[in-house]
Amino acid sequence: MISPFLVLAVGTCLTSSLVPEKEKDPKYWRNQAQETLKYALELQKLNTNVAKNVIMFLGDGMGVSTVTAARILKGQLRHNPGEETRLEMDKFPFVALSKTYNTNAQVPDSAGTATAYLCGVKANEGTVGVSAATERSRCNTTQGNEVTSILRWAKDAGKSVGIVTTTRVNHATPSAAYAHSADRDWYSDNEMPPEALSQGCKDIAYQLMHNIRDIEVIMGGGRKYMYPKNKTDVEYETDEKARGTRLDGLDLVDIWKSFKPRHKHSHFIWNRTELLALDPYNVDYLLGLFEPGDMQYELNRNNVTDPSLSEMVTVAIQILQKNPRGFFLLVEGGRIDHGHHEGKAKQALHEAVEMDQAIGQAGSMTSLEDTLTVVTADHSHVFTFGGYTPRGNSIFGLAPMLSDTDKKPFTAILYGNGPGYKVVGGERENVSMVDYAHNNYQAQSAVPLRHETHGGEDVAVFSKGPMAHLLHGVHEQNYIPHVMAYAACIGANLDHCAPASSAGSLAAGPLLLPLALFSLSVLF
Repeated sequence: MISPFLVLAVGTCLTSSLVPEKEKDPKYWRNQAQETLKYALELQKLNTNVAKNVIMFLGDGMGVSTVTAARILKGQLRHNPGEETRLEMDKFPFVALSKTYNTNAQVPDSAGTATAYLCGVKANEGTVGVSAATERSRCNTTQGNEVTSILRWAKDAGKSVGIVTTTRVNHATPSAAYAHSADRDWYSDNEMPPEALSQGCKDIAYQLMHNIRDIEVIMGGGRKYMYPKNKTDVEYETDEKARGTRLDGLDLVDIWKSFKPRHKHSHFIWNRTELLALDPYNVDYLLGLFEPGDMQYELNRNNVTDPSLSEMVTVAIQILQKNPRGFFLLVEGGRIDHGHHEGKAKQALHEAVEMDQAIGQAGSMTSLEDTLTVVTADHSHVFTFGGYTPRGNSIFGLAPMLSDTDKKPFTAILYGNGPGYKVVGGERENVSMVDYAHNNYQAQSAVPLRHETHGGEDVAVFSKGPMAHLLHGVHEQNYIPHVMAYAACIGANLDHCAPASSAGSLAAGPLLLPLALFSLSVLF
């Protein structure tokens, strides 16, 4: 067994040796603080331009502890200690906190939260695009309780719109942008109960193709939900689980193609090679379905068949920004959540780092003058890291001491509950006997569950660009799309906007009625 004194001694040496020389000089910290202060004072000059473009990055399950751990990982991937690293979202000037509870749940799910931050209305867990008057799985409570999303508001205003996700395109987060469903799990009619079908409810994949027929960009996974039952998948020909699921016999990809005007350039693609071969300037509509279900984890990704989130975002923006009226783009790093549910912190954190890369890519392609970018999460997880680890300690490494109770080592990363609960010989598993740096290592948890759960604490909201300062303090989660719509002069609240020109486009300069900004911030 490892001596606790040896571990503590090694930790002390690491702490001393990993302090950069410049950080030992008080001037370094004072100068850094003064530069930060200077930048903060500049923020008093508010950007009150109209947001021609709005980009929303949603890190599914990306709680504050995940953001911090991803920051350290990003730095360590560059061979730095990690703690001093800045994520792209760290560079955003405005930060708020979002209260994530659902109308009927203290600890929320991704469907009710998606309805909040996309439709501006809080909802029950498990429901998408409907108000709290709709009860989960009860189709007959849907009609009349539908609520529309900011994607619809942007489309109605003449903007181009897009959805990019690493999950299925009909998963909880993206579906709230276009669907109205009493159950998030109704991916195709195969997953719906007979009662719901007989009452006239439609599955989410069907709604994706029919509710808003002119979404310019749709990319993610979910191929099998678009095809008739048992149709062989184009990529996994021998995998029965990858086959089509639809009971109604519809080919939704063919339906998608049929809805597009003949004079427009529409492309359906299913692999990375096809995506990178596109000339985005000659693409009007793009449907990219790269996996039968969710896309692969970034660490497992096939570089031939599956694009990265950054690559999808790049192509999406190139297509959408051709519209002189601007665009709305929803980007989901959806598998952060899946990694945590499986207790696989390494998978989750690499997903978060890749989303941060995509955030930086989007920033390089757009301007702060006319593009509002918002980065947030729907909820957190019971994910934590601690144990008095020294500076530069591998984020996936051990704490520098043994437990003073069972005398065994433990990793810095732990979960409050989940599949990592292990008992060997009546005692907690000795992690020094397993490969805790493995991509699929399941971190230890306090309570055994097949799937780790969400956390209920507030999540961060990072924002930059026009009207970003309206995201400040602590807000209800449903406040977020109201700010995005206000900044872009779309949706119902248009009193502050300059009149449209003869060309139908919004004035590019500052919004009218700047005093209304204060009123809006107070109302929510």
